[in-house]
Amino acid sequence: MKMILASGTQKAKVFLDGRDLDHSDVFGTQVVKSIIIARPNILIAIEAKFEPEEIMGVSYPAGNVLTNITLDPVTGKYIKVEKIQGGILGATIGNGTHTSEETCLPSKMPYKSK
Repeated sequence: MKMILASGTQKAKVFLDGRDLDHSDVFGTQVVKSIIIARPNILIAIEAKFEPEEIMGVSYPAGNVLTNITLDPVTGKYIKVEKIQGGILGATIGNGTHTSEETCLPSKMPYKSK
């Protein structure tokens, strides 16, 4: 994961495995809304909107997902809270708030600046 904080006219950016998490295509739009460093935690807010779609003869309405990620690079604790409304995700895993937690490898130098 690589993060670029907002500065001047440039908005905050997050890259995961080299992929920009801000992207848009025919299936929808995903935007990193904010990145906040509140040591030791990094807080990331992402909003995704999906267009109506049909998959294997099943129609799904438009949907959106608001994702809040809390990452503690010192301990490696990763918490993701997603609020799902509509779309294929709402139909398959359910509308509402879904929380997951993982433990990743802690960063060796979590606050090194480049």
